[in-house]
Amino acid sequence: MNKVLLTVAVAAIGYLLGCISTGIIISRNAGVNIRNAGSKNTGASNVLRVLGLRRGLITFLGDFAKAAAACWIGSLLLPGTTFGIERFGIMIGGIAVIIGHNWPCFYSFKGGKGIASSTAVILFMNPVLGLIGIASFILVLLLTRYISLSSMTMLFTYFVLTCVFHFDQWFACVFAGLLLVIAVYRHRENIKRLLHGNENKINLKKKSDKP
Repeated sequence: MNKVLLTVAVAAIGYLLGCISTGIIISRNAGVNIRNAGSKNTGASNVLRVLGLRRGLITFLGDFAKAAAACWIGSLLLPGTTFGIERFGIMIGGIAVIIGHNWPCFYSFKGGKGIASSTAVILFMNPVLGLIGIASFILVLLLTRYISLSSMTMLFTYFVLTCVFHFDQWFACVFAGLLLVIAVYRHRENIKRLLHGNENKINLKKKSDKP
């Protein structure tokens, strides 16, 4: 099979994996339609707020796992350098799974914001820079308790570090920028609330799982 067909296959597999909504599955098992609760988002942060820490964590892990699977498949089918681009298969699988998560064909193209999936992707792309990005998420979350700001900070940090340490790999820089742009776009309502000072904060100490 030629590389073009393999690229299409990796993109299709990644997208379909992304369309599997862990949040909807978990919330249905809890007797809740997550698309009609809280922010109506299907991602881990909304599940956490509506159904508690345990189900929020399970949702995060499920969305992380599907993205890791997409990147792994991409690395198998398109290993090494493809079309002169390093880690091309990981990038195609990674961006496809995030698009599938955010705009799933199975659920009227209404999904999450892709942060859990993006976390897996940046770790697959560059574990060191990915871990630094995650550290920035944790730091901002501890200081502000804004998940939205922490999420965007993580991808901004990863983008800047990629440009600094891998400036010669233009496609990696573009890819990191694309992840950031998607995250900012999906958080546009959160950004408005942040600017107006009425963004929701997370408080794990007072949160308990619902039955």
